[in-house]
Amino acid sequence: MLNVKHEMRIFFFIVICVFAAFLVLPLISLFVRSFETNHGFGISNYVSIMSNKELIESIGNSIKISSITAVITTILAFVLAYTIHCTRIYRPLKAVIKTGILIPMLLPTITYGFAIMYSFGNQGLITKLFGRNLFEIYGFKGLLIGYVIYTLPPVFLLINNSFTYMDKKFFIVSKLMGDGAVRSFRNTIIRPLLGTIGGAFILSFILSFTDFGIPASVGGIYNVVATELYQVMLGSIPDFNNGAAIAVLMLFPAMFGVLLLTYLDRYNFHYDKFADIELVQNKSRDIFLGLISSLMLIGMVAIFVVMFVAPLVVSYPYNLIFTWKHFSDVFQSSDLVNVYKNSLLVAVCTAIFGTVIAYCSALLNVRTTIKGKSVMDIISMITNTVPGMVLGLSYLFLFNNSSLKGTFFIIILCTIVHYFTTPYLMAKNSLAKMNPSWETTGELLGDSWLSTILRVIIPNSVLTVIEMFRYYFINAMVTISGIIFLVTAQTSVVASKIKELQHFAKFNEIFVLSILIFCTNLLVKLLCDFFQKRQLVDR
Repeated sequence: MLNVKHEMRIFFFIVICVFAAFLVLPLISLFVRSFETNHGFGISNYVSIMSNKELIESIGNSIKISSITAVITTILAFVLAYTIHCTRIYRPLKAVIKTGILIPMLLPTITYGFAIMYSFGNQGLITKLFGRNLFEIYGFKGLLIGYVIYTLPPVFLLINNSFTYMDKKFFIVSKLMGDGAVRSFRNTIIRPLLGTIGGAFILSFILSFTDFGIPASVGGIYNVVATELYQVMLGSIPDFNNGAAIAVLMLFPAMFGVLLLTYLDRYNFHYDKFADIELVQNKSRDIFLGLISSLMLIGMVAIFVVMFVAPLVVSYPYNLIFTWKHFSDVFQSSDLVNVYKNSLLVAVCTAIFGTVIAYCSALLNVRTTIKGKSVMDIISMITNTVPGMVLGLSYLFLFNNSSLKGTFFIIILCTIVHYFTTPYLMAKNSLAKMNPSWETTGELLGDSWLSTILRVIIPNSVLTVIEMFRYYFINAMVTISGIIFLVTAQTSVVASKIKELQHFAKFNEIFVLSILIFCTNLLVKLLCDFFQKRQLVDR
């Protein structure tokens, strides 16, 4: 392995300084603030929280609904992934399922609630199709639907990715050995995926437990811990100290989830090679699973259809005459246009600088021998553990009296840190698969370490870099939990503006802005797909 170079130390120093200033210090500030009282330091904030019945009930509600969501989402995601990898349904249908199930990731979570309202409300599209209200949308049931829609795409991606690394020849061997359907399914599917299934459950639970957007729109009187934290911090009488204590308590479920993931990792199987063979024909299985998966996709898409219909009519559902008025009103409003521009600025800067930071972090960890490089994995674990609302609140405390308060710089840095884990792991996995001697060969040929990185390493990982950029951009466009405490009137983004418009019941403006986010994210996704395919062709 190459000796430590001066450039490596500079990169390492910069990355460590970034995370020390924008991850470690904010969390320390939050922790210290949680012990501050009017009479000095103490545990009275935590005592006050534990004696608050409403707050304890909210925490219990969050645990309850997040657990139910995690069970449902994991089962649905497993069925979808199994349908794609273990059936012989029509291939174009598989492609539609794989693509369509990711649609919610292109929209802010706060929009899900409004789509549910316009679909299942008294005058909702689906309500009119059935001729009656199917259920009460505000409260537990509305939250459950929103959480399932929100967490299904990332959970599906996790399980679907694990399916691609399974050796399918074991399916055939199990049948030849005379195993029954249940035994074969348990031994060849469930056991190899046990760690992934556990990870999917934890991922869904944590995402639901810490989300603010969905309960902000359809939570009703069913209080959850995220909305309680919002009310404590931005209510009529803000209480920063109790807010800090609540934020610290929100860390515990996530920390428990990370520990459980570490334990479940021992159940992951590792194959020496993969055999992608043709599966045995089973028409009844294929028809049943194909139908179930199609119904899931149709049901999810049906909820969002109204979002694209409502702003195109005069007054949904009372006057259904087509009009562009709502779109033109938004584009003529300098306030709303500026908010959209702010979102683009945050997303582009987050994608560019986030990709650079995550890539450099992975590069230092995988391709150098610099001392302390394993700290990158620790940073990745911490960012994966800290909920967006907690991170945003810690930024508020640390930078509250500084010139950085309410700036785009803070919003961008918070978003980069919040979503660091996944791009970092993408880069780490990609760089680990490359020839470890490339840097040494470059040095023997007279190239510096940095030249080898720019001329050899990066060109061979362009596909991953594009994927990292896309991930950062899309999440920066839709995030609300991480930045809800950081935006101001000048730095407001679309997701936070939607929360403001909710108070004035301006749902047409909400849907138009949501469509703008959707189209922007879809365009970026398609462009990234194009450049990735072009890169593969050039190879």
